[in-house]
Parts: sequence; structure tokens; C-alpha cells
Amino acid sequence: MIVEGSVLPIPRANIDTDQIIPAHYLTRIDADGMGEHLFEGMPDGARLLALHPGASIVVAGENFGCGSSREHAAWALLGRGFRAVIAPSFARIFNENAYNNGVVPVVLSQETVDELMGARTIAIDVDNETLSADGGEPISFALDPLRKQFVLGGGVLKYLASKIPSVREWEAAR
Repeated sequence: MIVEGSVLPIPRANIDTDQIIPAHYLTRIDADGMGEHLFEGMPDGARLLALHPGASIVVAGENFGCGSSREHAAWALLGRGFRAVIAPSFARIFNENAYNNGVVPVVLSQETVDELMGARTIAIDVDNETLSADGGEPISFALDPLRKQFVLGGGVLKYLASKIPSVREWEAAR
């Protein structure tokens, strides 16, 4: 699976979930419409999105997705067309929510992330765990092996649903 697109650079650390999707939008229990409100909690969020229309890969500083736990942050990213976030580190709960919903969380060194801030496009080869910026040399990264399957399968629910036939087969054999 290749995730390819233009870059939305956000050169700051500690982007919290309230900046990604403000708390007053958390009244929904599904992902519908979340993308419309992406980065509304960030002072310059609308400007950043306007400067990079059609971007589908976020490159950000360390500790992306910190703050309160909300799956809505991953839903908002997906709803706006973002398929991956590249950062030096992620808050644990955001990392889980990203994998569970099919957003690729790529961890790279601060130095490499700083270089990628200036990239126009990035291609992420999820299967081979490499990426390249603007057609340059491949950069390796690591994904959790099980959670990688969630990303490849479109999220944890689709992944689990794909296992139902083998579970039924196992049950019948017992």
C-alpha cells in the first residue's frame, strides 16, 4: 500500500487533540463531518489548511496528538483526506487511534522531520516501511507489525471483520 500526497507542514511540538478537533464537536459518536472542523482549535489552523489545499500527509513536531483521548482526532484527519502523520513522537492514545482508524503514524528523528517540513510531496510505502520525499532516497521507519495490518486493512474494525471466517472455521472444528 502506497500513501502518497502533498505535505501539510506544522513545525511545532505538542499539537494536542483539542487543536486537532475542538471538544465542542465531540457530541457525535461517528466520523461523519469531523473533517470539516480539522484544526479549528489551532490559532492558525484554517490558514495552514488554506495554504496547502489537498494535502494528505501531515509533518509535525514531537508529541503529536497529546492531550485528552479522542478518537475524533483521527476521524477529523481522515475526514479531511489525511492518510498519514509524520512526527518524532506521538501521544500513546493518538498513536493507537491512528492505527485503529487506518491513519499511518510514522515516527522519524527530529532531524529527518525537520528536513521533511520543506517537502512538497511524500510517498509512504507502508508494506516496506519506507518513504521518500519529492522522489528522493528512501527513508526507513518501523510500524508495529500487528497494527500495520490494521492500517493495511482500513482500520481495526475491518481487520477484525476479515478474521470472522477463520474464527467460524475454528469454532466448527472444535
